Amino acid sequence: MIANASSRAGDPALSRRLSNEVKGEVLFDPFSRGLYSTDASIYQIEPLGVVVPESEDDIERTIAVARDAGVPVLPRGGGTSQCGQTVGEALVMDVSRHLTRVLEFDPEALTVWVEPGIVLDHLNEFLKPHGLWFPVDVSTGSRATIGGMTGNNSCGARSLKYGPMRDNVLAIDALLADGSSMYFGELPTDLDEAGFTPEHRELVDGLIELGRREADEINKRFPKLMRRVGGYNIDALTPSNKPINLAHLLVGSEGTLAYSKRIKLKLSPIPKYKALGICHFPTFYQAMDSAQHLVKLGPVAVELVDRTMIELSRDIPLFRPTMDKAVQGDPDALLLVEFAGDDKDELLEQLQGLVSRMTDLGFSGGVVEVTDPAFQKEVWEVRKSGLNIMMSMKGEGKPISFIEDCAVELADLAEYTDRLTKVFEKHGATGTWYAHASVGCLHVRPVLNLRQEMDIKKMRAVAEEAFSMVREYKGSHSGEHGDGLVRSEFHEAMFGARMVENFGLVKTTLDPENMMNPGKIVNPSKMDDRSLFRYKPDYRVDVPETALDWSDWGGFSGAVEMCNNNGACRKSDANVMCPSFRATGEERHLTRGRANTLRLAISGQLGADAFTSDDMFETMKLCVSCKGCKRECPTGVDMARMKVEFLYHYTKRHGLKLRERLIAYLPRYAPIASRFGIFLNLRDKIPGVAYLSEKVLGFSARRPLPVWHSTPFRGVAEPGVGETGTNGREVVLWVDTFNTYQEPENARAALSVLRAAGYTVHIPVPADGGRPVCCGRTFLSAGLVDQAKAEASRLIETLRPFAERGVPIIGLEPSCVLSMRDEFAVMLDKDVMGAITEQSMLFEEFLAAEQDAGRLNLSLQDNGFSKVLLHGHCHQKAHDVMGSVEKVLHLVPGLDVETVSSSCCGMAGTFGYQAETYDISMKMGEAALLPAVRNANTATIVVANGTSCRHQIKDGAARDAIHVAQVLHRALAV
Repeated sequence: MIANASSRAGDPALSRRLSNEVKGEVLFDPFSRGLYSTDASIYQIEPLGVVVPESEDDIERTIAVARDAGVPVLPRGGGTSQCGQTVGEALVMDVSRHLTRVLEFDPEALTVWVEPGIVLDHLNEFLKPHGLWFPVDVSTGSRATIGGMTGNNSCGARSLKYGPMRDNVLAIDALLADGSSMYFGELPTDLDEAGFTPEHRELVDGLIELGRREADEINKRFPKLMRRVGGYNIDALTPSNKPINLAHLLVGSEGTLAYSKRIKLKLSPIPKYKALGICHFPTFYQAMDSAQHLVKLGPVAVELVDRTMIELSRDIPLFRPTMDKAVQGDPDALLLVEFAGDDKDELLEQLQGLVSRMTDLGFSGGVVEVTDPAFQKEVWEVRKSGLNIMMSMKGEGKPISFIEDCAVELADLAEYTDRLTKVFEKHGATGTWYAHASVGCLHVRPVLNLRQEMDIKKMRAVAEEAFSMVREYKGSHSGEHGDGLVRSEFHEAMFGARMVENFGLVKTTLDPENMMNPGKIVNPSKMDDRSLFRYKPDYRVDVPETALDWSDWGGFSGAVEMCNNNGACRKSDANVMCPSFRATGEERHLTRGRANTLRLAISGQLGADAFTSDDMFETMKLCVSCKGCKRECPTGVDMARMKVEFLYHYTKRHGLKLRERLIAYLPRYAPIASRFGIFLNLRDKIPGVAYLSEKVLGFSARRPLPVWHSTPFRGVAEPGVGETGTNGREVVLWVDTFNTYQEPENARAALSVLRAAGYTVHIPVPADGGRPVCCGRTFLSAGLVDQAKAEASRLIETLRPFAERGVPIIGLEPSCVLSMRDEFAVMLDKDVMGAITEQSMLFEEFLAAEQDAGRLNLSLQDNGFSKVLLHGHCHQKAHDVMGSVEKVLHLVPGLDVETVSSSCCGMAGTFGYQAETYDISMKMGEAALLPAVRNANTATIVVANGTSCRHQIKDGAARDAIHVAQVLHRALAV
């Protein structure tokens, strides 16, 4: 038997041996082990080490080394398990980075063989051109791997039609703990034809005998529900009129029986059409009681959204517009009822049938009908983000996962939920509810603070009462998320002692040495063992006095701890988050990875001074401060702001390198440097100088630096500044450092457009009459918060007289202008800001607002260009202002606008100029933006409002991108 392995954590001898045996990464350092010590559950257990295998051969070698060393192994995919399945004192094998291939695809047979690390959404992207999909559509499909879904017996929102993983996994090629490979699939009638080795034949005979012998007990003890994923699926071994499929035994086994090398899946045709009805209910009980009636209409999904989720969704900028359209009035609960098929008219009839049924139930007018596919997708995105939305509650109390997927018959659902609510009230807790009303499996989470012993006792009491109630209804205590560390201890109460013995027999049959993910399903720990919690009894944080204001989060630690590890940042859709993970595939360079590491560091779990260590710097280095997580992370983790805070403390301890100093202080020396621009520009003209600048300063020789313009923007000296306009309205044009000294043509174009529209244009001049005002953005990028505050204060004081008169303040560079809505609020006192935040806007925001108000008098003509390819700056996307630039471009007659679906361009301020991050920068750009620009024909104008974005496009695609102000300037009627 595998001995207690905790003493082997970080074992250098084991690390060296693995490094010699496998080609993939071997990670045994404290920071890496910390990254893999948590999943989306309440638990935290430090692994012995981590292997990131590159091939099946690496897996086989890793298991062989572990077996010889006497240590357990734990296969891991996206790390999104909610019950602690993917944490343990074991050697973690992260299959999500390399083992992601589609191996065999047969579209006619509707089957596909895949490696376990492939992500569900990626698989479906591959299948979509063939009109097929894998329909176990879990809400975490953007990061859930097929291996993890198989190990968990995942279900998804549409299991009412398609069933759980068990119904959709046809076969598994597995690796047993002894190192032998074995095929788990449908057994022939004559086992001699199966081709098993003698050892495997003996194993199979034993399993079949177990199923025959225990058939009556299994029939008696196993709930008669589709949503039963607790224990091992030994009912698959019982005699029936269907052949035994051994793959079903591995499905739901949580990696405790074998490693799934290759998985064969059953595919389904993609329905051509969908119709969605959003059913509104005045009370939660009425929604639950109605589910049983709505299911009879033949929908593919009936999903619950409760009041808490509605309210929290409205507080999240990403979801607020959707909720405003989808929700009428003030309902206590919604049921999302979806119909799908190939006959559109039939679906519309079903939708009207839903309206009629709701009327019959007493809820006339209570259905919002959604037939637009784009809006349907938006609604389902809210539902799919349910967990993260619930976890966006600020404060130490969180909705906790431990009874979150009990399943009962639909006829019992209303009574069960009502009784469970009273259990919560009895223990002084509240609960949140959402998800699968169609199959009686709701995700219910009591709100508890697991740092308090009192609430941990509540958790135990609620669990025992809830599971007792579930048994009373002949339901299942685990309907989707499995057992893990949360529910395994309750198997005896659920299934009986004899069945638990049977589970143990299956475990010892396939894994006699207890090597595969021990402690799950069989021989578990107590679910409330605090030594296994993320917040252990001795958990304390020690954060130095912060530079930024984190009071809205309950302090810096509160902001860091908002990450619930659900892994939405692992997605790779058309949004921004998380560009560094998209480029590297490494957990370390992920929003979740950084948040976890920060939490471990400030709580002393990575050693003294870990928060300001070089290892912490390496963890934060590839964060490009895109702010994608600020908008797209449903729990609101703002890593860009955390990086500023970190750099502030790191710089105080380690000082500032010359390169970072040059970048940070650019606004202060730019007026002088620009006078010598002709000489500074020689860096990229004289051979060898760029190479020298890389060696001395760290600026990549492969990247030309921005060019100093020979005629900088001259502020109030520019023609037309201050001249009275024709429409009687004033504006302030604040020109940032980059558009003053490096791209003044943008400022001049903006000035001309504003003047042509009839505005009186003022240029802000500081009281001291010195250099132009700056937002302090460059100082923030280096962690020099005090200097950034000084610059910001100087800017605010200069702009205040205009703001107090209600004069709009217009800027050109997104990162500069939007800092006034973001970082300024946590750097400066609100009294200092005054009305300036409300008055400040981007050039295109101002014009779009004026157009909407009917005040814009701008005469534009066809400028000879027919199409614009638009790339949005990350901060434009984060602050949801891309619509304004699209609207303004459409003011030009005959101009077609196509917005590139891309993440960060990769330049990210100075990130792309650094020698050590140049390659990653280019990889980010090549993910979508640069190929899109190269594919655009020469008649297409490329527009990018961010100066960094324009440089990346020029360097990476050899195309000039321009600011929207220049497009409008070229279209001005003569």
